[in-house]
Amino acid sequence: MISYDLKGKTALVTGGASGIGFATARMLAKFGAKVAVNFLADDARGPEAVEKINAEGGEAMMAPGSVSEAGNCERMVLKAIDDLGRLDLLFNNAGTPGTHRRIAPSELDMITEELWSLLLQTNLLGVFRGSKAAAPALKAAHGAIVSTASIAGLGRAGSSLAYSATKAGVVSLTQNLARALAPEVRVNAIAPGAVDSSWMVEWTNEERQQSIERALLKRRCQPEDLAEVVLFLGFGAAMVTGQTITVDGGLTL
Repeated sequence: MISYDLKGKTALVTGGASGIGFATARMLAKFGAKVAVNFLADDARGPEAVEKINAEGGEAMMAPGSVSEAGNCERMVLKAIDDLGRLDLLFNNAGTPGTHRRIAPSELDMITEELWSLLLQTNLLGVFRGSKAAAPALKAAHGAIVSTASIAGLGRAGSSLAYSATKAGVVSLTQNLARALAPEVRVNAIAPGAVDSSWMVEWTNEERQQSIERALLKRRCQPEDLAEVVLFLGFGAAMVTGQTITVDGGLTL
């Protein structure tokens, strides 16, 4: 793992109560960054995540709020920036599959207006809202944005065709935000494959094993594998912008 000296740096991690978000917030704090951890206000895992990071010697603070709600998202971002004092990295990680089981592409009747609305508001508009609100502070700090896309947004079937469409939107939005915020702010995304984390889509043991066998590296990604790439894109990679980096152990190959 690459080591970073992030003393004096700050970050806001949305969806930071568990999985990739928590692993990233924890790693940022380990290297000295002050981290605002966003989570839904009624998610008990949020305060627990902040408490754990602080107990390990890091510096984390709570930033409750929903990125899926216009106004709420922006207020959360601006308060987090005020609490942090500046913003060097925005990690747009909050997202949802909107379903507990995979919806096959042929199951069109399962793709409802309500599902579309939830996924668009959270997975796509949430990324835009947070990025727009954070843009002035990020420009002032010459910071970076990293967003969580998915291999589902790069042509693979995801938990549903609606989910895949929103993640493809994140890939496109990443490119256009890179254009919009250059040269002060770099904007990139990660595209995870199969990740062992607390996610709403339920995997059977057979599906989990198949994902391991199909991956060239013969294992599933851990949240920390993604966190490493987020830190690289956020605080290294000085000439990388507008890119979506696949992190899947060779699953798509």
